[in-house]
Amino acid sequence: QVQLVESGGGLVQAGGSLRLSCDASGRTFGSYAVGWFRQTPGKEREFVSAISWGGGSRTYRDSVKGRFTISRDNAKNTVYLQMTSLKPDDTAVYYCAADYFGRGTTNAFEYAYWGQGTQVTVSS
Repeated sequence: QVQLVESGGGLVQAGGSLRLSCDASGRTFGSYAVGWFRQTPGKEREFVSAISWGGGSRTYRDSVKGRFTISRDNAKNTVYLQMTSLKPDDTAVYYCAADYFGRGTTNAFEYAYWGQGTQVTVSS
């Protein structure tokens, strides 16, 4: 079992950058794929990016390709989402999620563990 805590959200102007962190408890964090999802009020949670348990596979939604980078540091039990060239449409609550020995799927239902989310607000 793993517990996840997101941090790094905040208010930033369009074109700015933020780095989100997903800190995990548990000695086997390296065995989990981690995904980032986001949600705005009234909308379904949507996939943003994911990294496989081994780190060899990374996936992004089309609208963030070239702007967001996912990475992991298993020694620190942390997954990062570096976000650059932020747009107002990126405004949402961002959640990280973990899937044991997962490949980093885009399907939220395959992730068993979720953090509580961190708010990202991009002003125009």
